[in-house]
Amino acid sequence: MIHIRFISADHTVQDLQAAPGQSLMKAATEANIRGIEGDCGGTLTCATCHVIVDPVWAKQLPPPVADETDMLDFAASPVEPDSRLCCQIQLTPDLDGLVVRLPAAQH
Repeated sequence: MIHIRFISADHTVQDLQAAPGQSLMKAATEANIRGIEGDCGGTLTCATCHVIVDPVWAKQLPPPVADETDMLDFAASPVEPDSRLCCQIQLTPDLDGLVVRLPAAQH
């Protein structure tokens, strides 16, 4: 299992354990993580799974595809240099301990 830590805008911490092979968004929505909406179900047609990846971890992710970068333009909260859509982050054992911050709003 992969341990992931979500830190809300109000500094509330939510942790989850997830199986490798699924997207971070799917793991978060199945675990009812507050602050991840995933309205489009992971089809890269919304920005309601916006997260800010901890800089240490951001370096370990593959770069975002152009569609992800374009969709982040529609995020409800300001985009930061390490902003990603968590539907595009596939969980692998190398991401055990991943830390992401949640924006103040997804809508």
